[in-house]
Amino acid sequence: MRQLWTALLAVMLLSLSGCGYNTLQFNDEQLKASWSEVLNQYQRRADLVPNLVNTVKGYAAHEKEVLTQVTEARSRVGSLQITPELANDPDALAKFQSAQAQLSGALSRLLVVSENYPQLKADANFRDLQAQLEGTENRITVARNRYIKAVEQYNVTVRSFPSNLTAMAFGFKVKPNFTVENEQALSTAPRVDFGSAPAPAQTPKPAGSY
Repeated sequence: MRQLWTALLAVMLLSLSGCGYNTLQFNDEQLKASWSEVLNQYQRRADLVPNLVNTVKGYAAHEKEVLTQVTEARSRVGSLQITPELANDPDALAKFQSAQAQLSGALSRLLVVSENYPQLKADANFRDLQAQLEGTENRITVARNRYIKAVEQYNVTVRSFPSNLTAMAFGFKVKPNFTVENEQALSTAPRVDFGSAPAPAQTPKPAGSY
């Protein structure tokens, strides 16, 4: 009797493997790992924002609109509830993308404004923060692209026969992905050309409220 159950178990395991169960599990774990890296890199960028804003404020406190846009965009990103379910909810994922795109745009405007302040561009702290930001934007692009590919691979398995039967039986569902529009909006990292001609000298102003 024991040998019969052992044989049945072996047949069941082989059947699950043949129907894509192991592949579904593998792809699901790859997807989760890729999503975690996306969140990690976005958080890395968000952590840079306060120091970047304060550094710019020290030389250009009167650039209130741009500084406020960055601060508010960062606040919207921080207010999002980042849960494992976020990546499974198309509406929540769309809001996440929108908030990150707004922060990308605000940071781009901030760095463009900084071109008008040669003393700011020469500040070692600012240059270091700008380099860290650019590096983080590149990491975001890499992490996001890996996640997109992981979702595509997972979804193909979920939809393909006969693994789609296994997916339905065990509750594996198609996952939403980053949209083309947001992928294009986020794919350009903010950059500053430190080799451009210097603007007229500005008198630095102390950091403070604005």
